[in-house]
Amino acid sequence: MLRDITLGQYYRTDSVIHRLDPRVKLVATFAFIISLFLVKNVWGYVIAAVFLGACIALSNVPVKFMFRGMKTIFFLLVITMVFNLILTPGTPIVSIWKIKITYEGLRLAILMAIRLVFLITGSSIMTLTTTPNNLTDGLESVLKPLKVLHVPVHEIAMMMSIALRFIPILLEETDKIMKAQMARGADFESGSLINRAKSLVPLLVPLFISAFRRALDLAMAMEARCYRGGEGRTKMKPLIYQNRDRIAYVVLLIYLVAIVVFGRLLFV
Repeated sequence: MLRDITLGQYYRTDSVIHRLDPRVKLVATFAFIISLFLVKNVWGYVIAAVFLGACIALSNVPVKFMFRGMKTIFFLLVITMVFNLILTPGTPIVSIWKIKITYEGLRLAILMAIRLVFLITGSSIMTLTTTPNNLTDGLESVLKPLKVLHVPVHEIAMMMSIALRFIPILLEETDKIMKAQMARGADFESGSLINRAKSLVPLLVPLFISAFRRALDLAMAMEARCYRGGEGRTKMKPLIYQNRDRIAYVVLLIYLVAIVVFGRLLFV
């Protein structure tokens, strides 16, 4: 399961999506997430699926690798569907004791599951096709207007980038600790769900120690390179919009218009 988490990883290959400006990918990701909450009918989800499928195809990231991360949210997906099935009032389809499954609940459960899958996949495309450095620069540039309000934009972007970068590192460290403890007789796979959850508790102490050690090493490395925050810093590779980035913005605008017209205003 630990190897199935793809969030925060970067897939090194050459594609149209990889070559896009990180600001374009950040804006597109946020716009795509917002659009999923604007959709009110099936047509909107069809448009979102076509847009997402086109992005996956243009990214050159294997579909199997991208959807491998879905295994980690399966439990959350099931809980979301169950709660929508049994708690949404409407026309009953199946009635078991006091539990009623309604047509409206079934429809909402399916749409919510699709929305969650789209949301995770869309976010994964951004992290899989953008290096941590580019992601930091792009996020800092997008949030630059907040500097007027004295918001530490550079520091926020740096923290978010480091957090994303540390996800696969900590997962790899957890896997190593689990294998070391299994070699000493620890059992993480047998027993009930509660017993398996309890068996993971001994992993927390060495994992936290390792995380703090890595954080200290990173802080010392940044100080050794005279890092003092974002004030007065220059960039080795400044972000400059290319023609492909402007085309991407136009495609994103067309998608948003289609979502609003067909997914929200029409066929309601």
